[in-house]
Amino acid sequence: MPDHFEYRHVVGFEETNLVGNVYFTNYVSWQGRCREMFLYQHAPEVLAELQTGLKLFTVNCSCEYFLELQAFDVVSVRMRLREVLSTQVEFTFDYVHLHAKGERLAARGSQRVACMRSDGLETVPITVPESLVSALESFRAVPA
Repeated sequence: MPDHFEYRHVVGFEETNLVGNVYFTNYVSWQGRCREMFLYQHAPEVLAELQTGLKLFTVNCSCEYFLELQAFDVVSVRMRLREVLSTQVEFTFDYVHLHAKGERLAARGSQRVACMRSDGLETVPITVPESLVSALESFRAVPA
């Protein structure tokens, strides 16, 4: 079993700029999509909790770019769990360009998410739900 969750994406023209390479903000969008697909596939209990007041707030994200991607490039966005704190979770993301000659690391990013609960009037930090921790555990990054 891989140590990461993978979301595969084919770059569209709408994600490129006038020069023809992927506009930098799309990498952050792919982080969000990867995280959503992880929840959909591995943590449906968390998705259900989002309907009853659970909030997952992104408090920090970053991305470092190594090579340009263009329309119709296939990208594997690989998410790993870096750390679980009492109320927050941190992920890493590798953006791997998949092509006929192999794989190349196109970018690397990270994201920290705070778990909150809202009753409609007030939103307060909560402990990371156990269902989320359990779903993420098999995707924990190996310390370098």
